[in-house]
Amino acid sequence: MINVIFFLFLLRCHVATTVTHSLKYLVTASSAIQDFPEFVATAVVDGVQIGYFDSNTKTAEASVDFAKELIKINPDYLKLYTQKCLASTQIFRARIHNLKEVFKQTEGVHVLQRLNSCELDDVTGKTVGFYRYGYDGEDLITLDLQKMTWISPKHHMSARQLALDTDEAKVKHKIDGYTDVCSRLLETFVQHGALLLQRIDLPSVSLLQKSPSSPVTCHATGFYPDRAVMFWRKDGEELFENVDHGEILPNNDGSFQISVKLNITSVKPEDWRRYECVFQLSGVKDDIVTKLEEAAIRSNEVPGSGFPTGPVTGVIVGLLLLSVCITGLLIWRKNKHGFQLVNGGARSSDEEAELQRVRS
Repeated sequence: MINVIFFLFLLRCHVATTVTHSLKYLVTASSAIQDFPEFVATAVVDGVQIGYFDSNTKTAEASVDFAKELIKINPDYLKLYTQKCLASTQIFRARIHNLKEVFKQTEGVHVLQRLNSCELDDVTGKTVGFYRYGYDGEDLITLDLQKMTWISPKHHMSARQLALDTDEAKVKHKIDGYTDVCSRLLETFVQHGALLLQRIDLPSVSLLQKSPSSPVTCHATGFYPDRAVMFWRKDGEELFENVDHGEILPNNDGSFQISVKLNITSVKPEDWRRYECVFQLSGVKDDIVTKLEEAAIRSNEVPGSGFPTGPVTGVIVGLLLLSVCITGLLIWRKNKHGFQLVNGGARSSDEEAELQRVRS
């Protein structure tokens, strides 16, 4: 159940982008899930998880070498990140309680997620922020950055029901501050993690088919970065009919995968040679072209079980690693000495007010 919820929500959150770098935070709070932390938070830069926190360990940790090096230089980073996430654990617990009352839910598994991100375009230098809540695998409420208002087209959720700020000036001030800090941190992370984050890995591409009557799936995995496209073409022209494009999904090793299916039921065997799968990766001049040939197709059919579960499990694990702490960046306040701890580690007045609003 929890895997399905994560899968659906994160698929909805994924948006193809042309920006060069991104920093994403996702908080995931849950109730009634056995053997799973009540609160999970991670940070991801350009698709690579760099930090993790959960309510079981109650301690944040760096996930990659360059992040660990930054912690050595600035040892307060993890301490501050931990304190912020501990405070958010209480706030999200109260918000789930409120949502269960709003939707008249008395039992069962429920998941509340909040996604923050900033995206930096290296060419224009422009930074774009993003802020969204999801509940039980569906969009709940999103911040319209143009109007600085909360919108909830499906559930008609009121911002006040989540104890969110509704004053346009206050919201703008908070988001501007978040975007500024987020972009600064993103630049720092990219600078220190250049070898990892700016690498280019080519994929392995395979043709897969469950049965002779099934669509042929062109599957690419192991590529980095995630700025890639894949499509089928016939006689050199891209196909749009009888084609099903999949999302770019993360693997659990920091790389990505993508699939595109071609329905061949109406394709004559003698015409197969006219079809080919094309994979294009940003920053790479040459395309990877795979001809539609029967000898190249690998069968996914396993007696009595259908498709193997290994790749699917890898996708789910990768998606779980994308759960990200939204509020983590807000623990920093910049002064002439750099980023310092707020209130000596105590909960800030804004956090106290937020928790009080949720509880009331």
